[in-house]
Parts: sequence; structure tokens; C-alpha cells
Amino acid sequence: MTVSPSTTPDPNAPFLHLLLRARSQQLSLADLFQTAETLSAAGQTAAAVELYKTWIAFNDTNPLLHLAYFNFAVSLSKAGDVAATLHALRAAVRLSPLFGQAHINLGRTLEDCGLTEQAVQQWRVFVDATAEISPDRLNNRLLSLQHIGRVLEGTNQLDEAEAALWQAMELQPTRPEAAQHWISLRMRQCKWPPITPSTHMTVRNFMDAMSSMTIACYADDPLFHLAKAYRYSSKTVGRPEDLAAFQRQTVRHKTGTGQRLRVGYVSSDLRQHAVGFALSEVLELHDKASVEIYAYYCGDPAPIDPTQARIKEAVDHWRDIAGLSDIDAARQIAADEIDVLIDVNGYTKHARTKIFAYRPAPVIVNFCGYPGTMASPYHQYMIADETIVPPENELYYTEKVLRIACNQPVDRKRAVSPRPTRASAGLPEDAFVFASFNGMQKINAPCFARWLAILHATPGSVLWLLAGDESANERLRRIAEEAGIAPERLIFAGKTLNHDHLARIGLADLFLDTFPYGAHSTAADAITQGLPVLTIAGKSFASRFCASIVTAAGIPEMVCTGADEYVRKAVAFAHNPASLVTVRESLQRQRDTSALRDMPALARRLEELFWQMQGDAERGETPVPDLRNLDIYYELGTELAASGIEIEDDAAYRARYRAALDALNDFAPLSPDARLWPAGQ
Repeated sequence: MTVSPSTTPDPNAPFLHLLLRARSQQLSLADLFQTAETLSAAGQTAAAVELYKTWIAFNDTNPLLHLAYFNFAVSLSKAGDVAATLHALRAAVRLSPLFGQAHINLGRTLEDCGLTEQAVQQWRVFVDATAEISPDRLNNRLLSLQHIGRVLEGTNQLDEAEAALWQAMELQPTRPEAAQHWISLRMRQCKWPPITPSTHMTVRNFMDAMSSMTIACYADDPLFHLAKAYRYSSKTVGRPEDLAAFQRQTVRHKTGTGQRLRVGYVSSDLRQHAVGFALSEVLELHDKASVEIYAYYCGDPAPIDPTQARIKEAVDHWRDIAGLSDIDAARQIAADEIDVLIDVNGYTKHARTKIFAYRPAPVIVNFCGYPGTMASPYHQYMIADETIVPPENELYYTEKVLRIACNQPVDRKRAVSPRPTRASAGLPEDAFVFASFNGMQKINAPCFARWLAILHATPGSVLWLLAGDESANERLRRIAEEAGIAPERLIFAGKTLNHDHLARIGLADLFLDTFPYGAHSTAADAITQGLPVLTIAGKSFASRFCASIVTAAGIPEMVCTGADEYVRKAVAFAHNPASLVTVRESLQRQRDTSALRDMPALARRLEELFWQMQGDAERGETPVPDLRNLDIYYELGTELAASGIEIEDDAAYRARYRAALDALNDFAPLSPDARLWPAGQ
């Protein structure tokens, strides 16, 4: 009797055959790439790595070996083998010294390992080697310069970062990324003016490059802010390519049924962040018999974060969507059957705006995280207050504006350390202390000039600022000295824990707000600690927010209409401190009854608005954002917002835009809109 061998097929036979072809140099480079990509897509990364390793070992004379090493590095990176990834990328660079993408990835891998100096050096090698630029190397040279600028900024080498970004800007002036970062960097360093046109970079290039947040620091121009947001929404966020793959939810009838309304808050800042602090108590106070609260977190991991832990306890459901794609996050929201979805990020860091582009809920709301309109087709409502958006200013917003008493929620439970002495905070005991704890990027030349005028008129007073990097601090001291103000009259408060910072705020006598981007949560913190705030109310959301806080705290007399009144009042308070005592006493009397701190009323009002939106949706009356003529307002705004007019009354401001619209209409008739060019012109 004979025994037959097993006829069970070997599942590894096809792969073994591939390895044999690679060893015998019968697997082409194109087939290698296609096969490895198929293996990776099927989750067989280890097999893809083994195939690359074998091919490289037996095909070392191939003239395109550097490409194989590069793709090998990609597979190794997916497999989590960082050391081997570095070896493969270095091999690719050795074989092809001008292989830009290999330099880029090698630098990024070194950066991820914490080797930032080596990363910068790697990118500089490529930049130096491509001084004689060619079209095929331009993009990688640009990326290298942008990475150098980004990493140097992160390591506080700011002048070097600025120089690298300037090179990138001049390389491709119409690409906004480097210029956007360069402008932001200069604002943080108080380098004025923040834009400096050159032969290659025009004012228009700079205006195009400014982000929606940066432009709010640059000009009090709400029409341009609106148009800038629209441009970002349409050109950067855009419409999802896979929109047909997402099934939108229909409106569920809930009014009068006794069912709870499902409300979702989407944010990357539900943690120890100004937004997380602001929303904590509101989320705790929501009436769970009326609304069911979902929190969708899209930020960085925050495993040891008491604010996030508190928010998790406050909401009914916590969803971490940071690791999900936009469409999968939208599917999760739709599966949760959310009725009202709140965008708490807007166009800020870590925002996931494209999630909203899928319209995963029937109602989408802009609230709390972003100082302005979203100008998107899918944000239907904005929650604000009557000070920030008076009825006559609704034309600056595409959303339907619904109002609460004050747009700044506060957390009445935040921990505050015992108040320190002035001496321990580096302040003179008997001087009048002006303070401003806004970020350096909010300070501009006209604002600082006002502060110096105030110091000049109040001998012996000091200005207490939140410290920036030392070069920025020193720059402000130098500007002060050139204006005849002793540099030691500027005192810089270093970073400290939040509860310690809250405690020291009250040591000052008067908070001086910035313009056009005023204090938000910083002003609420100051008033909570009994420190009066002096502000100027402009036209835009960012320039009126502080006025809202001051008004809600019960001291509207601290809101100024212009620069002269602002300086005059600040000087008068310093010369007559008793008048400021009256303001402090008013704050104290109204502390627990003011709209600023009435969080139960805010929670109830928000719920009323959520149900109002739900009713609109059930009746088919959800508003449609009005996006007409916004491209035209953008074109006009790039010139008008750059004109350097700092503070202007509404009539004069609108007249400038109307004149520009008239000129355009004379050339080619404009379609009507609901802003400054209505039907019948």
C-alpha cells in the first residue's frame, strides 16, 4: 500500500511565488509597488515589508532603487518600525540626493522621534541643494522651508523661523500657507506692521493668506471677515467628495411628544481650555428631562485632565471621534440621531468642519468657540447676544442669529488660589496698575500707542502684560522707551497654573482691552475677580465680545465708542481711583445676579433655543444661509480692509463699501443681495 502526500493547498504559495520572483529579478518595480499596495490595503503590512526587503536585497543595481527604498520606508512606518524607516529613507537619500520627498519624510520621522535639530538640518540639506530651482523640485523645496519655519518656531528660534517662511513665501507668493504662518508669527512677536510687501509679495498676497482668526486681529471689518470665512469654507473645506456615500437624517417630530431633544456638542476643546472651562457648568445644568446631551471630542488625548473628566460626567454620552474620518464621524452622529448639532470650534485649531459638511443632523449651530460667522451652506443658526450682534449688524452673518443674554458662559466652580501680594507678583505696592492679559497677537501698534499715551498721562503707573517670548517683551520695552516711557514701567507676568493666574488678576486696578480683537474669556476672568475692564466696541464679533461681557456684568459705562474716550477714561480713573472703587463695588453687588454669571438661566435659554430650532425644522422653516455676492465682497475687502482705517463709525464704514459696489456696478451690473446691495439699486 502506498501513502499519498497531502493535497491541502499551501495558503502562502502565492506570496512565496512573489518572493521567488523578487529574488530572481523577475518582479518589475511597477508590479512591486502595486502588489505591496494591495497587501497593505488588505491589512498585510508585514507581508508588504518582507516583499520590499527581498526585492531590494536582490535588485540592488536597479536604477530606481531609491524609489523602492522610499516605498519600503512607508510600509515600515505603517508597521511601526521607526528605526528601519530611518534606515530606508537615508538609503533613498544616499542613492538620490535630490529626492525631495525622501528628505521631507526623513525630516518628519526625525521630528517625530524628538530629534528636531536633525530634522531641520535634513530639510536644509535639500533647500541648499536646490538653490537652482526647477519645477519638479519647487514643491518639495517649499515644503522643506515651511517645515523648517514650523519646527524652529516650536523651539522658539523665531527670527530663523521667520526667515525660512519668508523664503517659502517668495518662492510661491500665491500659496497662502507660509504667509499665513509668517503673519501670525510676526503678530505674536509684536513686529509691526505685520505685513511688509516686497517685490514678490503684494498686499493682496498677504490679505489672501490671512486666516479668518488673524484677520480679526488685523482689521475691524465684519464684511471682510464674512467674505474671508466664506472663501475658507468654499475653497478649503469645500464639499465632501463622497457626499453620495452618506445618508442624511430626516427631521424627527418631537415637539409635544414628551421625547427628549438630542443635542450634540462637537469640539476639540472639551478639556483644560478656555472653551472647556466656559462650557463645564452649562453642560452640568442642562435639563436632562428636556435634552439628551452628546459630546463629540475631536482633540488631542487628555488622559489626566480634570476639566474633561468633569465634562464626561456632565453629559449623557461621550464620543471620542478624533481617530475617525470625517465621514465616519458624521455617520456616528447620524447613528446617534442627533437633532441639533453645535459646532464649538468654528475655524480654529483642530476643527473638523468637514464633518458638518455632511449635514449629519437636521440643525447645525455655530456657538461658543469661534468669534464670527461660519459663512458656510450648512451652518443655519448662530447663537449670540444683542451686544455682539445688534439687529442692524445681522447683515454681517449668514446664519440666522438667535440670542442669549451673554455669549460668554462662565464656570462658577473654577478653583482660585488665595490672592497673592503685589510684591510676590513683581508689582509695586503703591502704583496704579493697568493690566492686559490678552495674547501678544492681539496687541497692535495703535493699541500699544494708546497704552503708552495713558502711561505718559499717569506718572508712576505701570502696565502689567502677559509675557510673550522674551524678544517680544524686549521689543515692547524698546518701543516704550523710544516714546519716552521708562521700560521698567512695563511688567510681564509669566505663565502659571490657571488657578494661580485667576488669583493674581485682581491685583491690578484696571484692565485695558485690546482692539480690534478684544478679550473674551480673559475679560470674564478679570471681572469675576473684581477687576474692571475698559473696552472699545467696534463693528465685528471679535471687537464687540468684550463689550458684551462688560455689559452683562452690569457696568456698561466701561464700554467706549472710540479711542479718545478710551484714553480719557483710563487716565481719569488713574487720577481719581475713588471713581474706580465705585465700579468695583458695582461689580461686587451684581456679582451673583448679573447675566454674566447666571448659568442656570443660560442653560434654560439655550434649551429654549434648541427647541425653537427643532420647531423650525419640523415645520420646514430651517433658515438657508444667504451666500450671495460674497466673492464680490471678498474682492472689495482685500483692498478696503488693508486701508489702515482702525476705528470707524458704521455709516462711514458702509459708505466705503457702497461706493466700491457702485463702481463695480457701473462696470457690470451686480445681482442683488441682502447686505449692502439690495434689489432696486
